[in-house]
Amino acid sequence: MDYDARRAVESAFGRTASRLPAAELLTRWGLGGMLVAAGVHKLLDPAAWAVYVTDWLAPLLVVSPVVFMLVNGWLEIGFGLALLADRYTAFAAAVAAVSLAATVGYLAVVWATTGQFGDVLARDVGLVGLALAAFVDAVREHR
Repeated sequence: MDYDARRAVESAFGRTASRLPAAELLTRWGLGGMLVAAGVHKLLDPAAWAVYVTDWLAPLLVVSPVVFMLVNGWLEIGFGLALLADRYTAFAAAVAAVSLAATVGYLAVVWATTGQFGDVLARDVGLVGLALAAFVDAVREHR
């Protein structure tokens, strides 16, 4: 791509980006929306999510994998709505970051030992980053 074409593309991207909401808002909306969507899906089809509970983890849960997913679904909806409404944002983002980081750790062990869920692991690494970004923004906003 020649210099003039590259500058035209960069200019078009810049004009588009200037019309979008602030990155902090997009981060909070993205994380909140993901949590609500995942939570709703867990309530609608908890068995689809229970497949991520391996045979060695299931006995460590206090409840069945399906009930575990149902409880998590309600929690995710609550924290997601808090983020979308910009209420208790630092706390909701921190909970999401810790939960997603624990999920990444768990999935890394499962992937390393069985080769399963590598695709979900790769996606969730990015979600940890999104949750951390939302948390850092919320904490810095209140200084």
